[in-house]
Amino acid sequence: MGKVTGFLEYRREVPSRRPVAERINDWFEIYQPFPEEKVRTQGARCMDCGVPFCHSGCPLNNIIPDWNDLVYRDRWRDAIRVLHSTNNFPEFTGRVCPAPCEAACVLGINEPPVAIKLIERSIIDHAFKEGWIVPQPPQVLTGKRVAIVGSGPAGLAAAQQLRRAGHDVTVFEKADRIGGLLRYGIPDFKMEKHLIDRRLEQMTAEGVKFVTKAHVGQNVPVEDLRKEFDAIVLAGGAEQPRDLRVPGRELKGIHFAMEFLPQANRRVAGDTIPESEAILATGKNVIIIGGGDTGADCLGTSHRQRAKSVYQFEIMPKPPEERSPNTPWPLWPLQLRTESSHEEGGIREWSIGTTAFTGDENGHVRKLHAVRLGPPPRFEPIPNTEMTFDVDLVLLAMGFTGPVRSGMLEQLGVELDARGNVKCDENYMSSVPGVFAAGDMRRGQSLVVWAISEGRKAAESVDRWLRAEQSRKDRLQAASAA
Repeated sequence: MGKVTGFLEYRREVPSRRPVAERINDWFEIYQPFPEEKVRTQGARCMDCGVPFCHSGCPLNNIIPDWNDLVYRDRWRDAIRVLHSTNNFPEFTGRVCPAPCEAACVLGINEPPVAIKLIERSIIDHAFKEGWIVPQPPQVLTGKRVAIVGSGPAGLAAAQQLRRAGHDVTVFEKADRIGGLLRYGIPDFKMEKHLIDRRLEQMTAEGVKFVTKAHVGQNVPVEDLRKEFDAIVLAGGAEQPRDLRVPGRELKGIHFAMEFLPQANRRVAGDTIPESEAILATGKNVIIIGGGDTGADCLGTSHRQRAKSVYQFEIMPKPPEERSPNTPWPLWPLQLRTESSHEEGGIREWSIGTTAFTGDENGHVRKLHAVRLGPPPRFEPIPNTEMTFDVDLVLLAMGFTGPVRSGMLEQLGVELDARGNVKCDENYMSSVPGVFAAGDMRRGQSLVVWAISEGRKAAESVDRWLRAEQSRKDRLQAASAA
């Protein structure tokens, strides 16, 4: 694909990030503009490899070599058609996906891989600029009603697919705005929220209905959904955060990341947060516990809120600078990753275990007590390595343990798997007939690209089940009439 000798002639090139001194003063996306001519050159690097492992690396099975070739040949409209055939929202994945496709790129065995993520983002941005992204309402309506619970990437993907299949689709979201994790979990400097809004305009024009401030299992009774809809898709995510049970956890100033990040996004959106509820890093010594993407998002947000100092702790040892031999190509590599937030400041510490918090006379956290740890899986404390850090704000970013069990899931009576996720069969149906699940609520904490993939596959199963149920009813009616 692309130019036959392109991978020999051109080097990998991606957009540069805006200067740190500039970008920490705003919430806009961090990357500089990148000329489309250079994007086409990057498309030329895609090889005519016998087996394109990028397909297997991508949870959506994006047809990557095809749209790389189309971009190289300046056939952008064909490129967006191919891209949209597998991915409803490339403007999201093209910004926040860690690009497992690039880790599996054949060229990446001994050269920098093809800039797949850049090309994907460029295709969708070009298509929106040209006005090619228009509503695609269904031509035939089925009369079947489907409720989607949750408006994150899984719920939105399922909603769009089911509406285009002709069903009447309503999305229920407990927050005040649609978007789920995309809206309130990902900072604007990684993905500006007007990208969600313009896609919602398309989906609304296609006939998808959105209901906000609708917490199913609380102010929206589960039994109402069971009565009013022919099928339900649970796409509420894995929202149960992993806690840190150490002495002093009850002190003020210790918060989950998903308490801190949504507030920051609300401020950027123009909302006013009551002072009594505010969680701000401004002027504070901040410690983030957790070294993953959520921790990095907390780090970048703390920089923009003008924290006095920021540490980020990780319980695991520091990864190698290059791909670990334990994760050979085409596996997702274990290696050190430096996000934009890490470039902006702060100190990363590895093999750190928090042992306790202590506070002042007002019950506010002031000290974090920690120790160096040995390697996994035992993580034994190393003698004589105890440390104490000054801290005013602690952010727990240690991942999630699954969906919230109380409320909706308990009322529905769905069976859970050993990890506490909604247990489903191969067709994404739960133990309750007509109730399906997709995304993090079914598979556990994962990537946006996996959520979209799950939403699409669940929608296909829902559509197939609804049509089979209607066919069964028609046969029964015909037999009864005879």
